[in-house]
Amino acid sequence: MAEHWHAALELLLSDEAPGDGRRGRRTERALRAAIRSGRIPPGTRLPSSRDLAGQAGVARGTVTAAYRQLTAEGYVRTRPGSGTFVAAAVPPAGTTPTEPPPDPAPAFAFDLRTGIPALSEFPRAAWSSAAKRALTALPDSALAYPDTSGLPALRSELAAYLGRVRGVAAASEGVLITHGAAEALALLAQSLRDEGHRRIAVEDPCYPGQVDILSGNGLEAVPIPVDESGIDVGALRRSGCRAVVVTSAHQYPLGVVLSPERRHALLDWAARDDALIIEDDYDAEHRYDRPAVAALQGLAPDRVAYVGTVSKTLAPALRLGWLVGPSRYHRSALRRKELLNRGGSVIDHATFATFLRDGGHDRHLSRTRRKYRRRRDALVEALAAHLPGWRPTGVAAGLHVVVRLPPGTDDSALAARMAGAGVNVIALSRYMRTAAAPFPGLVVSYAANTPDRLRAAVDLMARTYRTATA
Repeated sequence: MAEHWHAALELLLSDEAPGDGRRGRRTERALRAAIRSGRIPPGTRLPSSRDLAGQAGVARGTVTAAYRQLTAEGYVRTRPGSGTFVAAAVPPAGTTPTEPPPDPAPAFAFDLRTGIPALSEFPRAAWSSAAKRALTALPDSALAYPDTSGLPALRSELAAYLGRVRGVAAASEGVLITHGAAEALALLAQSLRDEGHRRIAVEDPCYPGQVDILSGNGLEAVPIPVDESGIDVGALRRSGCRAVVVTSAHQYPLGVVLSPERRHALLDWAARDDALIIEDDYDAEHRYDRPAVAALQGLAPDRVAYVGTVSKTLAPALRLGWLVGPSRYHRSALRRKELLNRGGSVIDHATFATFLRDGGHDRHLSRTRRKYRRRRDALVEALAAHLPGWRPTGVAAGLHVVVRLPPGTDDSALAARMAGAGVNVIALSRYMRTAAAPFPGLVVSYAANTPDRLRAAVDLMARTYRTATA
C-alpha cells in the first residue's frame, strides 16, 4: 500500500500548477482532492508524516499540520498506534472545500467559521406570521407553475427595498429571483460563456466557492490582487479580462471597502473595455460604525450586474437570492433559469414579500445589528487583552474579522493547531489564489456566538498560541 501511495502522490502533485502556492499547501490540496474524488478510497491508510514529507519535499511539521487540518474537516481519522486513515464518510465530490463541513455532532468547542449568521436569531414567529398571511392572500391561480423571474409581488418589493437601502436602480421587471446568490453567479457565468468569454477576473483573496462556481460553468478565474483600497484596477486592465466579480462594499474576506478612486477607475474600465462588473453585495446590511457605501450598480446599471441574498441576514436555508443585471444578461439568465428550474417557490416568495412589506425585515436587521456589534466588540476587546500582537483589520462590518498575525506566522499550521484544541477558524492563506497572502491571518466569525463564548474562545486560542510558540 505504501509503495502504491508514493507513486500516486507524485501523480497528484504533478496535477498542481507550479505557481499555485507553497508545496505544503499543494500537498494538502492534493490529498483533499484525491479523497473527495475517490482516488483514495475510504479506509485507506495514509503514509506516515515522515514518509509523506520525504515524498512531497516538505518539512515533517508541514505534513503534520496538513493531517490535522484534514482531520478537523472530517476527511481523515487518526487511530492511536495504527496510523492515519481516510474517513469512512467524506464530503461528496463537487462540493466546495472552502470550509469544514457541518458535523451533526459538534466537533469544536467553539465554531468560528465564516458565512453563517446567528441562526438562533431567525425571526421564527414573524416569519410564520408572514407565511400565514401570504398564503391566505394568494389566489389559487398563483399555485400553478410560477413566473420564472419570481413572484411579481416580491420583485416589486425588492426593487423598492434595494433602491432605498442600497441605491440600486431597478424596476421590478429587471429583478430576477434566484436560488441563492450561487445560482445568480452561475447564470451570469453561463451567459458570459455564451458571449464568448473564457476568463473572468476575481479578487485575490476571495471566497473559493465563488471560483468553483465560475470554473464549473466554463470560465477560468484570473486572480487580481486586493490591497487596503480594494481590487487593483491597473492589474485588472493588464489581465485582459472583460468581466470581474467584486465584493466592493466589504471585500471578502479582507473586510476593506473599495475606495472612491478605485470605484471610478473600475467603472471607467468597464465602459472602455465593454466589460461586465458582477457586484456581490453579500453583507451590506451589516454596518456598525458607518453607513455602507452605495452599490456600484446604481452608478452604472448598464455595466454592473448586482447579486444579493438573504443568507447573511436571515438564513442560508431559505435559498433566496436575486440578480439585477444589464438587460442582455437579464434576458440570457432568464432563458437559462426557465430551462433549469422554471422559477422558485411561490410560497417562499410571497412570504418574503410580505415580510419586507410589513417591516419585518427592517426590524430583524435593526435587532441583529445591535447584537452583532456587541459580539464584534467583545471579540476585538478580548483579542486586545489576551493576544495584543494579533491585530484586527478591515472596517467594522459584516459577520467576521480578519486578524493579522505576527510576521512569519504559518497561519495554516496555526489554524490546524487551533482546530486540534477545539476552535474552528480559517487561515487567510486558504482564500488565496496566488502563492502568498498579503499577511498571515485568521478569518474569525463572531455572528453565531455570544460575547461570553467569544471571550472564552479567545482565551482558549491565547493558551493554545502560547503553547505553540513557547
